[in-house]
Amino acid sequence: MENKKILYISQEIMPFSPETEMSYISRYLPQGIQEKGKEVRVFMPRFGTINERRNQLHEVIRLSGMNLIIDDTDHFLIIKVTSIQQARMQVYFIDNEEYFKRKATLFDDNGNLFEDNDERMIFFGRGAIEIIKKLRWTPDIIHCHGWMTALVPLLIKQTYKDDPLFEHSKVVYSVYDEMFSGNLDSGLKKKLEFDGIQAAKLKNLSPPNYINLQKLAIDYSDAVIQGNPKIEEGLIKYINESSKSFLEYHDSEHYLNAYNDFYNKMSK
Repeated sequence: MENKKILYISQEIMPFSPETEMSYISRYLPQGIQEKGKEVRVFMPRFGTINERRNQLHEVIRLSGMNLIIDDTDHFLIIKVTSIQQARMQVYFIDNEEYFKRKATLFDDNGNLFEDNDERMIFFGRGAIEIIKKLRWTPDIIHCHGWMTALVPLLIKQTYKDDPLFEHSKVVYSVYDEMFSGNLDSGLKKKLEFDGIQAAKLKNLSPPNYINLQKLAIDYSDAVIQGNPKIEEGLIKYINESSKSFLEYHDSEHYLNAYNDFYNKMSK
């Protein structure tokens, strides 16, 4: 699978996010895969916690300016980019002042989910997909990290199912130990139906809690990876029963070759 194209969509990437297993993998996996001869593109949200000057983010005018309609309302899409020089790798940031200007990521000061996280997820996922379309860059594999990306497999397989750019793309979803309490907005299903997704495809999203989001992502992915040493036992059982290709957890010393082999097997 040399010279193939891998799209990474992650909710957190070092050094733009604090170090976690997810942000570490999302930083060093694309670099390692690129060094093995594959092309990569990397996307994350431009959270308000990211210092644009220190990280040398700048807007890409030719890619910005699109409006994404969510729940019958226009939202302006801004694309910013920076380079991780030592990796010779660019990171694209999906931005919108309403959704991402706040000085927090997914939770408020009291540890509660932001009420509009459902719309932020839709905007982030669709934004990344639309920019890949604008770049006319056909990904062989789309690898999603974090529950903020949990709608991407659904969007690729449903909203964009007739787009020739993604006709042969395989979706990989990494499941991490990042469980949150509570539910996303109860109107999430209606907002997804507005994107042309049939209600029957969303029946497992009742209620829109963490477990159901993960199950939805697993349902519409072609393969699943265990991102942490331990994840919720019910999800392990669900993955095993799904008959999806599954890669168990690999630590920081062994993950790169395991992931690369996993990608290669998916291309056969």
